[in-house]
Amino acid sequence: MVTRIFDLLDAYKDEFSSLANAFNYRKEGAWISFSARDYISYSNEISLGLLAMGVTPGVRVATIMLNCPEWNFFDMGLLQVGAVQIPIYPTISVENYKFILNDAGVEFLIVSNLEIYQRVATIANEVPTLKEIFTLEPVPGVKNWQEILSAGRQYPHPENLEKIKEEIFPGSLATIIYTSGTTGKPKGVMLSHNNFVTNYKALGEIPPLEMNDRIVSFLPLCHVYERTAGYTYQSFGTAIYYIQNLEEIAACIEEVKPHAFAAVPRVLEKVYNKMVMQGRSLPLPVKVLFFWALRQGHKFELNHARGWVYDVKLWIANRLVFSKWRKAMGGHVKFIVCGSASLHPRLTRIYWAARMPVLEAYGLTETSPGITCFRFNAGGIKFGTVGPLLKDVQVKIADDGEILVKSPGVMMGYYNRPERTAEVMDEEGWFHTGDIGMFEEGKYLKITDRKKEMFKTSGGKYIAPQVIEQKLKESPFIEHIMVIGENRSYPAALIIPNFEYLKGWCEVKEIHYVSREETVNHPAIINRIQREIDRYNEILDQTEKIKKFRLLHYEWNVTEGELSPTLKLRRNFIIDKYHQVIEEMYHSPEFNYKVEKKK
Repeated sequence: MVTRIFDLLDAYKDEFSSLANAFNYRKEGAWISFSARDYISYSNEISLGLLAMGVTPGVRVATIMLNCPEWNFFDMGLLQVGAVQIPIYPTISVENYKFILNDAGVEFLIVSNLEIYQRVATIANEVPTLKEIFTLEPVPGVKNWQEILSAGRQYPHPENLEKIKEEIFPGSLATIIYTSGTTGKPKGVMLSHNNFVTNYKALGEIPPLEMNDRIVSFLPLCHVYERTAGYTYQSFGTAIYYIQNLEEIAACIEEVKPHAFAAVPRVLEKVYNKMVMQGRSLPLPVKVLFFWALRQGHKFELNHARGWVYDVKLWIANRLVFSKWRKAMGGHVKFIVCGSASLHPRLTRIYWAARMPVLEAYGLTETSPGITCFRFNAGGIKFGTVGPLLKDVQVKIADDGEILVKSPGVMMGYYNRPERTAEVMDEEGWFHTGDIGMFEEGKYLKITDRKKEMFKTSGGKYIAPQVIEQKLKESPFIEHIMVIGENRSYPAALIIPNFEYLKGWCEVKEIHYVSREETVNHPAIINRIQREIDRYNEILDQTEKIKKFRLLHYEWNVTEGELSPTLKLRRNFIIDKYHQVIEEMYHSPEFNYKVEKKK
């Protein structure tokens, strides 16, 4: 029976020992595979190697790794000896590396490659607890993970491992995951074995997975979302294919032909927008058919609710249009899990219409993460919501609309931050999520905004920016948008256009496309975006209407800091970065589009 995370290895040994491609990664154009036996062997050798190095229960070991099979070997290897894993995003700042390593008291560090090592090496001497750094890829003069394996093979008392495992309980601390943090320093979320195990078991009741089904994994494994999803996949004995370069997602999906994967809304939006962009370049008769099919998809309802005439239209759309989309997605997708933020219902519907069901889910790092998820059973789905509660999860809505949670997945607390823990855990044991929501039909949870991201205009009206942003991101012209206006007289927006889409649009309109900087200053582009804003303003309340906007010519990303590792907007960071632009928007009588140089 699995009660601790590493008990999954026993399940592998008993049920999936014949699995030849349990974990896979791409190197120089070819897929390298590790079997279930490799998984068990490497995990145990790492455990024994750590014991040989003097690692004891409670020792903090950090990993800064790209998605790869070795991530799982170290995950299990560390958990089996009671060490506390501190998974760290490879893309965060060096200052945050230093803060996390010091805050957690890390003694050993495992990194993927030379690039990450060089970044960490600059602050290693400022972390007094740090004893040793190991790399996965060979780096001259640096210890390699093979040395840990070698020490494990030579460890004279392998029986000690079983004794240590017996002393690790479901409630024992398994990991500390530092949230990316939109303000202030990252917080370390303490999660136990039981937090993860109860969560992945609840999620495991949902998907129709089978042994040897193929999964692609591209979201960061150091994030609780992909990590818990990974445990769920493993419990079915699937073959997991890791993608390190996000630019290769489309090509790898077409090659691997996955049965499932986890995504965030931005990924699914980009897949859809790319399809729309390709549709616009089709010959006229085919283009008419293409967009007719999209309109059918946007109307999709479950259980043949639209009647047989619509069903016939949808069958034609699937046969002539959506079948090609499915083929580009590998042709075998059983489902896609989507979490981290809300996906617009219009997109959820069209994926379902195209027979690639999207299971919307909701959760936080502090809840391990699952709180809700769509189900395939009757009554398990309602578009526009994040679905019903997972097993053993309780939710109530506070008087101010905040979502409060009790579940076996709720964290042990914030590491070294008892005062912050007290802020989110009340006396009755309810975890305060910081999200605003409501129940529809008494069963389906709907997220309306982040409590901390709602703002009040100078006129005293509350604005929920995510609701407005979600509507505006329906436009194929908009890649990113952030609505601002706290203590201002009206809302405004910073907008990153979808430059790939704009290129095609410029060709059709015979506008010479030179560069992004010139494009965002072109009157025709500004007017076209204004028309998009006007169109959506018509369906917004008077106080929500976007009065001014600014087009920016460079993309927001994780590396520069505008996006979190799960591609959410880091609002305070963006407001600080574009302070001058924002002041210009609100104080210039005739706002002009002179582009700010990237700082």
